[in-house]
Amino acid sequence: MTNDNNPIFYPCYYPDGTPVPELLTENEAIRFLRLDIDGPKDPKLTIKHYRDEGLLKATRVGKTNKYMRRELLRFLETITYDAKNPSD
Repeated sequence: MTNDNNPIFYPCYYPDGTPVPELLTENEAIRFLRLDIDGPKDPKLTIKHYRDEGLLKATRVGKTNKYMRRELLRFLETITYDAKNPSD
């Protein structure tokens, strides 16, 4: 995916075809992770939990947390496991 010294960027799109920005609001991050469709009752608490556990990093811009798209992709790679070997 990426190398910190040489990131590779490629386009990402929401299911409706809208491009995903490089810097996402919390609501956009929830949509990107699809927590709004098939996720928990309170997606904002879930995002906060991931931050508190150190699994997801936010970028403070002004008074709000934003999420870099590459951080969300890194997060997904981190929590992805092999369904054949779930203990890995």
